[in-house]
Amino acid sequence: MIKREHYISQVRPFYNSDLIKIITGIRRCGKSVIMEQIINEIKEITDNIIYLNFEDKRITANITNADELISYVEKNQKEGKCYLFFDEIQMLDGWQDACKTLRLYNNSLFITGSNSKLLSSEFTKELSGRFVAFQIRPFVFKEIVEYCNELEIDISISDYLVWGGFPKRFEFELKDAQIRYLNDLDDTIVINDLIRRYKIRKESLFKNLVNYILRSNSRIFSATSIRDYIAQNNIGCSVNTIIKYLGYLEEAYIIEKIKQYSTKTKKELSFYSKIYNSDVSFNSIRCINNRFDLTHNLENIVYNELIYMGYELFVYNNNGKEIDFLAAKNNKQYYIQVAYSIAEDKAYQREFNAYKNIDNLSQKIIITNDDIDYSTSVIRHIKLKDFLMMNEL
Repeated sequence: MIKREHYISQVRPFYNSDLIKIITGIRRCGKSVIMEQIINEIKEITDNIIYLNFEDKRITANITNADELISYVEKNQKEGKCYLFFDEIQMLDGWQDACKTLRLYNNSLFITGSNSKLLSSEFTKELSGRFVAFQIRPFVFKEIVEYCNELEIDISISDYLVWGGFPKRFEFELKDAQIRYLNDLDDTIVINDLIRRYKIRKESLFKNLVNYILRSNSRIFSATSIRDYIAQNNIGCSVNTIIKYLGYLEEAYIIEKIKQYSTKTKKELSFYSKIYNSDVSFNSIRCINNRFDLTHNLENIVYNELIYMGYELFVYNNNGKEIDFLAAKNNKQYYIQVAYSIAEDKAYQREFNAYKNIDNLSQKIIITNDDIDYSTSVIRHIKLKDFLMMNEL
């Protein structure tokens, strides 16, 4: 497995800190591998390390609460600073209390989890600044290229646009095996985990909503519009139920939302959001007859890559014309349009006209899968194949 230096370099300055290092992200995105790579670095200076995986029945059968975890650490740690690594810690009852106690006694504590409740307001308020958090994501294209070179297999941008970046899938040579893995992963983390974790009684409604949302990535929604769509199938539900179910998907890092920024009000509009999948495979495995949604998946891929690069993103409402992203970083702003192709005149005009009346103080960018450079004196065209290998805009 490749070393994911992009993330490890962010954690490394805190190796010896008494701050709790919280590593979060969707299941199977590579959190455990990153934790293992951190452990290997720390092994170079000490063997006073305790690692526990709370998805392992051998662990959870013997450590069932905070007191038992604290007792286990006290019995097994050595003299001096001890480095504690707890994988999927949210499986343990009272894990918050154990973490708050253990960090006080010359321990450096690392925890992972696939639910954003690790960062719940109750926990973070009690810690009061005594933690740092890092979100891990499925592979971006640069990481895929590096991993596939390690595996000595070929990879294409088209494959990435359809099947995304969950690391494990690249270990399967046959595409049918990859798709089966992704379907099983979807059943586990999208459906079964959430229905069980939140005791969802209206399973049919929940599955209907999940399928609709994950097939409709890179689109602006309101809870009301989703409720109205669900109602077309003669399934009744309230706006509050929709909001609650969307919250479950967000907590599990399955979807992410960005708000709309209005040029008229000069502020965020909280009642409309654009929803992106954490991985485009969630869309593709729901497609029939290989009719993949490459247009919206491409925008979703650009979203994932920009987040990886560290940009804060909004949807920009330019007097009724939607600009896909307003990206901000280091006091610089970029207006970004994404299209599969602008070779056709109609598409060219639509994408370029979205920038009408926007000044040239911020850079205006169009990202497409075209091989021809369509840059003008005021708008920069970036080919997708070049964008995917960039670290900065």
